[in-house]
Amino acid sequence: MDYFKIEIDITPFEEWLRDVLMAQLAETGFESFTETTTGMEAFIPVAAFHEADVFDLLKLFEENFSFRVSKEVIKSQNWNEVWEKNYFKPLVIAGECLVRAPFHKEYPRCKYEIVIEPNMAFGTGNHETTSLMLEAILKEELTGKKVLDMGCGTGILGIMASMKGALQITAIDIDEWSVKGTHENAALNNIKNLIVKKGDASLLGDEKYDIIFANIHKNVLMEDLPVYAGCLNNNGKLFISGFYTEDIPDLTAKAESVGLKDAGFTTKNNWVAGFFVKS
Repeated sequence: MDYFKIEIDITPFEEWLRDVLMAQLAETGFESFTETTTGMEAFIPVAAFHEADVFDLLKLFEENFSFRVSKEVIKSQNWNEVWEKNYFKPLVIAGECLVRAPFHKEYPRCKYEIVIEPNMAFGTGNHETTSLMLEAILKEELTGKKVLDMGCGTGILGIMASMKGALQITAIDIDEWSVKGTHENAALNNIKNLIVKKGDASLLGDEKYDIIFANIHKNVLMEDLPVYAGCLNNNGKLFISGFYTEDIPDLTAKAESVGLKDAGFTTKNNWVAGFFVKS
């Protein structure tokens, strides 16, 4: 599958505006983003791209800002090369977990080491939401737990859970790249207890989980929170991310309405990871 890389430069640059644009573009089909010093790079399948969506959004802010927009086709077979040259660098999470690609030659040694083959799936640890979730998993006791990873991306959260002793992990994503990438990354890390499925929350039936990870957009979280609550064992824990600090009240209210108790939040650059317990 070919992708468009849309580069947007903002003048004068404001971090809050970049965050707003990223959130809005995600609602129109953009699947991943890379922050730059003057704006962002956004990635979307060629077949899903509608140029008017981008320019209609930017028009809302043209009174106070100007934008430079460029477009480039990223061939699927060249994606690894693009990431190797430009984006994916070895990353250490909380001093304990190294995330690297197979092509990295120099990197520090850590207690845990996750190897991720970069593709169009989201989740190399470089985005705040992924690193927040990894930091939370590193603090959690997962030995013998059944885990569900919704919106698994590269499978990085499920892989970390397995390394932390989880009994079984089910990873689900709507994107074919994510399903393929999670299979590949599980094999790269010698993970044997991770099952990957293509789909959304409609796949969830009567099976119960001790831990659920969901690093997805706010609107999806709001819609699926009742399903997650129904899939959690009593005293089970839900970890969510993919939203901003201003979204906390809405998500907390929705979670509490379906029997989930607020267990706190962590933040990084206005991105949030929230934690809830089934009472």
